[in-house]
Amino acid sequence: MDPHLSSQVHAAAAAAAAASAFPNGKVENDALPLGAVILDVEAGAATNAAGADPRDVVDGDAGVDYMARAQWLRAAVLGANDGLVSVASLMIGVGAVNATRKAMLVSGMAGLVAGACSMAIGEFVSVYAQYDIEVSQIKRDAEEEEEGARDSLPSPTQAAVASALAFAFGALLPLLAGVFIPSWAARVAAVCAATSVGLAGFGVAGAYLGGANMLRSGLRVLLGGWFAMLVTFGVLRLFGTVFHIQVSSA
Repeated sequence: MDPHLSSQVHAAAAAAAAASAFPNGKVENDALPLGAVILDVEAGAATNAAGADPRDVVDGDAGVDYMARAQWLRAAVLGANDGLVSVASLMIGVGAVNATRKAMLVSGMAGLVAGACSMAIGEFVSVYAQYDIEVSQIKRDAEEEEEGARDSLPSPTQAAVASALAFAFGALLPLLAGVFIPSWAARVAAVCAATSVGLAGFGVAGAYLGGANMLRSGLRVLLGGWFAMLVTFGVLRLFGTVFHIQVSSA
C-alpha cells in the first residue's frame, strides 16, 4: 500500500478511536489510545519525508561550501603539483646530462625559487583580472547589490600566497629526497619515488577537500607527473647525445 494512503487510513482510524474513547472531546493524561501514538509516529515520518533528506547531512557535509574553497584550493593544488613536477623534472633532466650532486642541487633550488615566484605572480595577475571583470559585471547588473556580491569574489592575494607556498612545499620533496644521495642512479630513483608519493598525496588531498573522487584524482595527477618527468629526461638525454655533452660523474 502507498505510504501516504496508509498514513491517511491510520489517521482516520485513530481519530475515530479517540472520538469514541473521549466523547466530551477532552483527552485525559496518560490515556492516549494506541491509534494516536501510531498517528503521531507516522506523522513524524511523513514530515521527515516531505522535509529535508537525512542523507543531506551525512558525515556533516551539508554545511560545507565547496564553492567557497574552490579558488584557494585550485591555486594550492596547482602550485603543489607544479612544484613537484617542475623541480623533479628539472633535477632529472639535469641529471640526464650531468650526474654530479651539486648540479642537481643547484638546478632544484633554482627551480624552487623561480617557480614559486612565477606561480605567485601568475596567480595574482590572473585572479586579479578575473576579479576586475566580475566587479565590472556587478556594477552593470545591480548597483544596490554590489557590496554583497563583492564578498563572494576571488581573492588575488589569497590565491597568490596559496600557490607560492604550495609550490615551495611541493618542490622541497624531490629536492630533499635526492640531495643527500651520492649515487646518480639512486638519486634519480629517490627523486622519482618521492615525487610519485607527493603527487598521489596532493591529488587525493585536493579531491578530499573539494568533495571529488579521490582515487580518480590521485591517479590523474600521478600519471601526469610521470609523463612530464619521462619526457624531460628523454629530451635532455637526447640533447646531450646529439650535442656530445659528456655526462660527468664527479
